[in-house]
Amino acid sequence: MVAKVELTPNGQQFSELVQGYWRLADWHMSPQERLSFLKQHIELGITTVDHADIYGGYTCEQLFGEALAIDPSVCEQIEIVTKCDINLCSDLVPERKINHYDTSKQHIVNSVNNSLSRLNVENIDVLLIHRPDVLMDADEVAEAFAELKQQGKVNHFGVSNFTPSQFELLQSRLDAPLVTNQVEINPLNFEVAHDGTLDQLQMKRVKPMAWSCLGGGAIFSGQSEQQVRVRNELEAIREEVGAESIDQVIYAWVRRLPSNPLPIIGSGKIERVQTAVDALNITLTREQWYRVWVASKGHGVP
Repeated sequence: MVAKVELTPNGQQFSELVQGYWRLADWHMSPQERLSFLKQHIELGITTVDHADIYGGYTCEQLFGEALAIDPSVCEQIEIVTKCDINLCSDLVPERKINHYDTSKQHIVNSVNNSLSRLNVENIDVLLIHRPDVLMDADEVAEAFAELKQQGKVNHFGVSNFTPSQFELLQSRLDAPLVTNQVEINPLNFEVAHDGTLDQLQMKRVKPMAWSCLGGGAIFSGQSEQQVRVRNELEAIREEVGAESIDQVIYAWVRRLPSNPLPIIGSGKIERVQTAVDALNITLTREQWYRVWVASKGHGVP
């Protein structure tokens, strides 16, 4: 069973594995099938769900909301995370010329109102700024956050893909702590372990959420030298620890980081979700962890 953890000390609890819904539009499920899948991973203890306004070309929140409409009581069993600030070119906004970021107060507030409507809920547990915006005015973002909190529309706020300095800038304007930084962590790309991002979060006792833990599938099928080295090393460790598959080793590798990341699962197949849950029973030694590091880097530690 998946346990509950606090993203920040004495904060709201979330499941230690997160179900991602960024590919929901590709799963081709009926509303009832979406609801059944949601209930199945809730039974496993995965109660935190990850969304963004742009996922599926602005459709995934709507698809999720259609499932919740069938059984609104499920809302009481889950924690909803969603994101805003990416403006995508779309048929919905034909006048938009390029993809860009927008962290203006008006855009953040409008995005939340749209997400609440699409998700068919009255409250979002965590709102994340999806990508760093060079034009971000931290005071304006803080005003938006304060208004949304006061209106009861959002409980907590965080960021995604932020550097330590960007995190500190926004935090300096807020009364409450940012509760997470959602970042990419996988054996092919774990620069956040070296650029100060995870150090900062560990210092603040803030747990990151880890996206693309499986490297978008490249770890399983990629043919670059790095991908082959990593795959072979993961397979060797799989045999040593008795794992069913190398994705379990990957989840264990991500969770071995002392900042205690919450891995986000991207599959819409409950069997794959169960595999991720079973990976919670696997603990890698320091040497096994660094063997993956060496395979990824292509050289030994300094």
